[in-house]
Amino acid sequence: MRPAFYALRPGGWRDYVTLLHPPYTAWHLANVVIGGCLAPTVPWGRLALTVAAFGLALGVGAHALDELNGRPLRTGIPNWTLIALAVASVGGACAIGIAVASHTTWWLLAFVAVGAFLVPAYNLELFGGLFHGTLWLGLAWAAFPVLTAYFACAETLRVEAVAAAGWALLMVTAQRALSTPVRRMRREVLSVSGSLELSDGTREPLEREHLVAAPETALRLMAASSLLLAAALVAFRL
Repeated sequence: MRPAFYALRPGGWRDYVTLLHPPYTAWHLANVVIGGCLAPTVPWGRLALTVAAFGLALGVGAHALDELNGRPLRTGIPNWTLIALAVASVGGACAIGIAVASHTTWWLLAFVAVGAFLVPAYNLELFGGLFHGTLWLGLAWAAFPVLTAYFACAETLRVEAVAAAGWALLMVTAQRALSTPVRRMRREVLSVSGSLELSDGTREPLEREHLVAAPETALRLMAASSLLLAAALVAFRL
């Protein structure tokens, strides 16, 4: 069984596509768009740069370090390549943040510093895993993108940004509740045996595919719903 529902067949360029965790990266970038579109006015160029920065830091850098730390996706990408991807992408994201801060407010550098810290701290489980867990997943990859994008566009934080960050955190917490047992089923469980006995006396065999189907359908729908919400907000603000 593949290590994730979005994982491609191993080898070559497919490993790099799998590394990006496409549905989850798109979901988290949607949170960036949502945060930016809630600002009183939307500077579209600045929002695009913020999306690009998170695409580099989260989509590439964080996932490269995550794969370096235990090979959960079982790719064949060399360690040195993963390290290079992480350094280059996080460095590029920081450069974008510094450039935007130099034209807006230097307070944005606080967000840049937090992001640069969270990527290795979470994905490499530094400090004994202190910053690794469900709460930190929601804070780092959901609430933080919303707040950063809002601040980058509005140069301040207001109640609507905090509320949206709370919504994003809860969505990712729900995602974690669904994905954790699915990941275990895909990556650790070799076989499933047994059956379900129904009230009418019939039995249904237990199979791994059936056990992961419902939660993975929910995960796909949750990712798609966040993308649709982001698209609706963009259309509304244009």
